Amino acid sequence: MNAISSLEPERSVKDGRSRLHYRTIWISDIHLGTKGCNAEMLIDFLDSVDSDMLYLVGDIVDGWQLKKRVYWPTAHNDVVWRVMKRARRGTRVIYIPGNHDEMFRQFTGMSFGGVEIRRKKIHTTVDGRKLLVLHGDEFDAIMLAHRWLAFVGDAAYTALMTVNRHVNRVRRWFGMPYWSLSKMAKHKVKNAVSFISRFEEIVAHEAERRHVDGVVCGHIHTAEIRQFGKITYYNDGDWVEGCTALVEHHDGTMEILHWADVMARRHAERKAPRLELAA
Repeated sequence: MNAISSLEPERSVKDGRSRLHYRTIWISDIHLGTKGCNAEMLIDFLDSVDSDMLYLVGDIVDGWQLKKRVYWPTAHNDVVWRVMKRARRGTRVIYIPGNHDEMFRQFTGMSFGGVEIRRKKIHTTVDGRKLLVLHGDEFDAIMLAHRWLAFVGDAAYTALMTVNRHVNRVRRWFGMPYWSLSKMAKHKVKNAVSFISRFEEIVAHEAERRHVDGVVCGHIHTAEIRQFGKITYYNDGDWVEGCTALVEHHDGTMEILHWADVMARRHAERKAPRLELAA
């Protein structure tokens, strides 16, 4: 039940709009408060899907960057408003702060506007599997041993995101879909690939130690479903470069949604009838 589902998701109608409906959605690493945040794409996602449960798996707000300079456009408010609206309408929303929004960890155990704040959570799938849900920075050796180096790395990453933003602005001019420069770079650089692999192994080992069936995390901006022995590792990715979410279907099947691909297909389908009429 861990493979990508071939089933068509259920649909619901809210505000006069048809939405895909899942049992559970996990998103993380939105980094509101930064120019790298793909808020418009996330808004499209939130307006297109619904769920019984929504997990915010850390780094939703980027406190590191907001300490340096305040950047908060209207689209970032719109993301927060949509999440709060879901909570008010009955979706169970669980927020697990990460390292960039660690200032909210002091409110663990509390609830604000229907949003529950937790340090970690055990999620039970519809078919009975137990999944440990946490952000993942607890297992980042750089964060734990050399916090100053993490800030240097964050600055370098921010610079790369600036380049990525300009590249995609040019691509939009030519009608080309979104493309992640940093995602490509991570897959090309051997050390980055090694770090990601080691991180996944450590997180899966922690899940095994806690006697659960799997683990869901974020932090490293790399969406993935991998099997480590009896443990299934899930990473929901991010909304800076990959623009992905992890979802649980109503039969318990888990799937990673690549929203840039979904939007590209939708755009192609809308253009197709016009091209046929022109012919």
